Amino acid sequence: MSGVRLDWLARPAAGPLRGRVRVPGDKSISHRAMMFGSLAEGVTEVSGFLEGEDTLATAAAFRAMGVRIDAEGPGRRIVHGVGLHGLRAPAGPLDLGNSGTGMRLIAGLMAGQAFATELVGDESLSRRPMKRVIEPLRRMGAVVESREGGLAPLRIAPAPDGLVGIDYASPVASAQVKSCLLLAGLYARGTTSVTEPHRTRDHTERMLRAFGAEVRVAGNTASLDGGQRLRATAIEVPADVSSAAFFLVAASLVPGSDLLLESVGLNPLRDGVVRALRLMGADITVQNPRTLGDEPVADLRVRHAALQGIEVPEALVPDMIDEFPVLFAAAALARGTTVVRGAAELRVKESDRIAAMAAALRALGAQVDETPDGAVITGGALSGGRIDSLGDHRIAMASAVAAQVAGGPVSIEDCANVATSFPGFVGLAAAAGFDLSEAR
Repeated sequence: MSGVRLDWLARPAAGPLRGRVRVPGDKSISHRAMMFGSLAEGVTEVSGFLEGEDTLATAAAFRAMGVRIDAEGPGRRIVHGVGLHGLRAPAGPLDLGNSGTGMRLIAGLMAGQAFATELVGDESLSRRPMKRVIEPLRRMGAVVESREGGLAPLRIAPAPDGLVGIDYASPVASAQVKSCLLLAGLYARGTTSVTEPHRTRDHTERMLRAFGAEVRVAGNTASLDGGQRLRATAIEVPADVSSAAFFLVAASLVPGSDLLLESVGLNPLRDGVVRALRLMGADITVQNPRTLGDEPVADLRVRHAALQGIEVPEALVPDMIDEFPVLFAAAALARGTTVVRGAAELRVKESDRIAAMAAALRALGAQVDETPDGAVITGGALSGGRIDSLGDHRIAMASAVAAQVAGGPVSIEDCANVATSFPGFVGLAAAAGFDLSEAR
């Protein structure tokens, strides 16, 4: 990232939000398209690629290891795969920027290489827990070193005896952990199986199959055999439901709104925010359901509706972990009380998102009581005020949503990090009817 300070000024929307909106491509799928395309045999064409700093960092990492990736225009990439064993040692550390997905998944791939690598990231990424992938990778025979506490940078050396498949019961429901181990499993002898306490998003399993690999799923366990080859294919990336969530909530809150969000990915292990908002009374209808590649996609029409506080079902939590900041904003403006439990993972994201959203909403007059694994949010009116997003892209965008129905202007500080996941957010939001601009 540029390191340039960027603040926003948001005011209550002057009228309803209207029109058709296509949010950027899914970040999780864009990362995987770069990785799998690089490791495949042949040329992979990717459309809908997210032009965000996180995904660009992943592409740069593979370019540094000898993969030719051509940018054919916005959202289009041509990846000239080198095969599972065709990567070359980079000249220096691989900088993954702010991307936890990039670092954790690439760690699994690097564990199987014949050369040493170092994975580094920005200050935020260097605070996030990596022990959750380091320990199982070591069980597979990988040589991984880190800072004390399992923090980046990660230094990964060739496994002296090669990798061996394991049967791993993950203590956390994490698609990044699962994906890391499955990707390492491509290089391992035997079978690698990962069992989760709750099944998480399955983009890795779906995309591996699209590239010709055999992945078996039984209940909460995903397994694959080592030694498989990946074959190039075409990948069309749907719009990111995590990015669409900001517009789903905003249109629900601003009176008279009627928005159509186009081609949104509705992976059944990612659509928890849609289900939670509907439980709160949101008017969201699914139109034109279809499949892009192996991913379910639809247009979502959302109209203004009075929201009601709920107890968020814990079963939905893993399916919407990235969307909780904006759900907190919805809860602060709903009738009654919203209770969130089982979301301790929010405390180890780009920021402690429970504490960060609690502070942001309290700055606007909301009543938010934190708990170790969630919060109790009492809905009501919000005032204007000043919010520090703590450099967390989702806190910044969720604050901009809340500001659309606040009682006065809201200054949102430290918003440059929004470019990691949603470049062009201010312009797209303003075109839909948000009153949002960069502060001058």
